[in-house]
Amino acid sequence: MRTRVKICGITRPADGLAAAHAGADAIGLVFYPKSPRYLSAERAIEIRDALPPFVQTVALFVNADAAQVSQVLGRVKPSLLQFHGDETPEFCGQFGVPYVKAARVRQGLDLIEYLRPFSRAAAWLLDSFVEAYGGVGERFDWSLVPQGLERPIILSGGLERGNVAEAIRRLRPWGVDVSSGVESAKGIKDGAQIAAFIAEVRNADV
Repeated sequence: MRTRVKICGITRPADGLAAAHAGADAIGLVFYPKSPRYLSAERAIEIRDALPPFVQTVALFVNADAAQVSQVLGRVKPSLLQFHGDETPEFCGQFGVPYVKAARVRQGLDLIEYLRPFSRAAAWLLDSFVEAYGGVGERFDWSLVPQGLERPIILSGGLERGNVAEAIRRLRPWGVDVSSGVESAKGIKDGAQIAAFIAEVRNADV
């Protein structure tokens, strides 16, 4: 199986193109105002319009209200929604668009119990538990991931070219999601690092 790759926290059209040319399946657009990778709808549209075909756009939210999500859907028209906060299954499912629900993995959290209510999610994303949301470059203990999760798994949290192949070999996720691990500065992606990361994913698949 080919592991899918999402490059998250894209803030510039050139970085979206670099991800696409390196073979990324999707890019992430962050609509969480406290993030250094936060985008306005106008900027997100610029990035979306620069992409070649068959590269998905994913809109990421953290505890947004329904009006914010609807506004992004109406203007940016992302392929997929990604929810990283304390959203309920009812909230995530109300927009008529496929969504991914994130869980911040930590000792003592029953992942199956936490994620089971989100059984209609397109996938479950496993991220590191940190005080700030997303893109801080810390990985979690992969041994905390139980076997036999019922939805496709996207692995995130501290991935970079040096560890992504091991992560794929150990957990065999449907996809991997990287942000800070391919950056030269917060929100500024490095084309060479993106290409190297995706090359390691492909090596693990083989």
